[in-house]
Amino acid sequence: MNNVFVYCEIDNGKVADVSLELLTKGRVLADTLGCELEALALGHNLKGIEKELVPYGADVIHVADCECLAPYRTLPHAAVVCGIFKEEQPQIALFGATSVGRDLGPRVSSALHSGLTADCTSLEIGDHVETKTGKEYKNLLYQIRPAFGGNIIATIVNPDHRPQMATVREGVMKKELAKTPGKGIVKNVDPQKYISDVDLAVRIIDRQMEERKINIKSAPVIIAGGYGMGSKENFSVLYELAEVLGGEVGASRAAVDAGMAEHERQVGQTGVTVRPKLYIACGISGQIQHTAGMDQSSMIISINIDPNAPINKIADYAITGDVMEIVPKMIKYYKQNSK
Repeated sequence: MNNVFVYCEIDNGKVADVSLELLTKGRVLADTLGCELEALALGHNLKGIEKELVPYGADVIHVADCECLAPYRTLPHAAVVCGIFKEEQPQIALFGATSVGRDLGPRVSSALHSGLTADCTSLEIGDHVETKTGKEYKNLLYQIRPAFGGNIIATIVNPDHRPQMATVREGVMKKELAKTPGKGIVKNVDPQKYISDVDLAVRIIDRQMEERKINIKSAPVIIAGGYGMGSKENFSVLYELAEVLGGEVGASRAAVDAGMAEHERQVGQTGVTVRPKLYIACGISGQIQHTAGMDQSSMIISINIDPNAPINKIADYAITGDVMEIVPKMIKYYKQNSK
């Protein structure tokens, strides 16, 4: 078994952030294993796409450029990825846990009789000893994710089948340029070698794309409200504070389920993973399902009436008190003291 592979999602010539995040993590895994990092770029009009991938550590880029591969369709993409994997025999393959990755990953895994761990929050390399047989495995991929509703963290290994496959949600891994750019060797792939007429049975006649109205993922400041806010009306003070600080409003799942905020604002295991410079948690208890999506924030301030709330354990500053008294004071004094 050979290198670490990352499937790169490309739409309209732009590589998805989650793919660059996976390349960043893939570079670390490849360095640990002493192998190369390879990227799969499937689509149309991909000339020069390697310039986006090499800075993130890609040593080899497999480019399949064909009109039939854009926009994404399940069968042709699965056929090409399976064909490349059968030839290249990767030891690890990573996909984004997006609508595309969640569609493509299981199909590839099923076709190759490989394991797949979905929605990983961490990936590490380690050894494993089988308890029943005593057999020792070296350099396995530890696929780490919350399980049982986030009440435990499970470490999953795939000792006997390759590739070891995982999907990872956007924002979980940090996106950063590699210390040393990858080799950038481009291997042009002929997709027609793998695609049959059956794979082209579905045609995309038209696509209607609607941009996100709410984008909390890239917000530098997030004011998040939980069930402790009490009502949708009380969320208005969070919007006011967010406007003053130049940030966005987020919410816990409990607040979203109670109708206090839109699902697009949900932060956590079943929502968006964020890494803002400042995260102010208002009336949020801090269960693991929520903290899994925000614990990488640069600074965390918690405002909660309960001094023993779990959120206080990860907060840089914990303010004990009523949110509806403290937030208006924050707005007032920030306005007074800001230029």
